[in-house]
Amino acid sequence: MRSLIDILDFSTEELDELIESANDIIANPQKYAESCKGKKLATLFFEPSTRTRLSFEAAMYELGGHVLGFSDAGSSSASKGESVADTTRVISCFADIIAMRHYKEGAPMVASLNASIPVINAGDGGHNHPTQTLADLLTIREKFGRLKGIRLVYMGDARFNMGNSWMVTCAKMGMHFVACGPKELWPEESFVEKCKNIAKATGASIEMTDDVMLGTKDAD
Repeated sequence: MRSLIDILDFSTEELDELIESANDIIANPQKYAESCKGKKLATLFFEPSTRTRLSFEAAMYELGGHVLGFSDAGSSSASKGESVADTTRVISCFADIIAMRHYKEGAPMVASLNASIPVINAGDGGHNHPTQTLADLLTIREKFGRLKGIRLVYMGDARFNMGNSWMVTCAKMGMHFVACGPKELWPEESFVEKCKNIAKATGASIEMTDDVMLGTKDAD
């Protein structure tokens, strides 16, 4: 097992396999009831979270595993100045996998480079939120029966983690992405160009608009 820091860490085929596995777990929960028996998930949440943290914990329990960790950095040694690298090296001795939410972009990557166990990025500041995006992909596949060719309109602030995650995910999965909102809320131009380059290989498209009617026209 390896870390999940960015959607780009996985191939399109691997992402499809993850979604199929998730569908099988939903359809056959008893089949997976002891998949993580004897395993421990460490939830290292350096900033507040409700849905993400509890969904990780619930999932681990439903798979027969155990959970340890903290939901407030103030209750960890980070409050005394311990670095992310040192924290993850220590936690690697106690757990089998880490789910990390951090306010600083790139912190989960630092953790993965120092941990001896896999690290899952549960959101790192304004950078990325790959697990939320995967959950949304599962919902879209369930609704439409496909991902490729779907047109997704992201309305609002597309500069930060979910906007970034969705833009690169759509590019990778052959989906059409429209960021709809004031130009001040668009992602960095360099990031948009990176996603457009990825999209060329998958038949996807990336569009930026401040016209709400244009952004929603003919959307799937």
